[in-house]
Amino acid sequence: MIKLTRLGGEPFVLNAELIRYVEANPDTFITLTNGDRIVVQEKTDVVVDRVIEYHQRKNLLPPGFARPDTGEK
Repeated sequence: MIKLTRLGGEPFVLNAELIRYVEANPDTFITLTNGDRIVVQEKTDVVVDRVIEYHQRKNLLPPGFARPDTGEK
């Protein structure tokens, strides 16, 4: 999952496994495997970097790893 921001400023979390491709037109469009398109505030390179980090993390964390409690609700 990666954190992104809709054009209206709403943050959301996207399952990076569902991304088919990312393009700049000039806004950043993310096309999902089901054909849906999402427009986000982040630049294309930022989205790609977050997807790469996501894939690196999912292979490096041991089974049962839990995110530390940050106190956020």
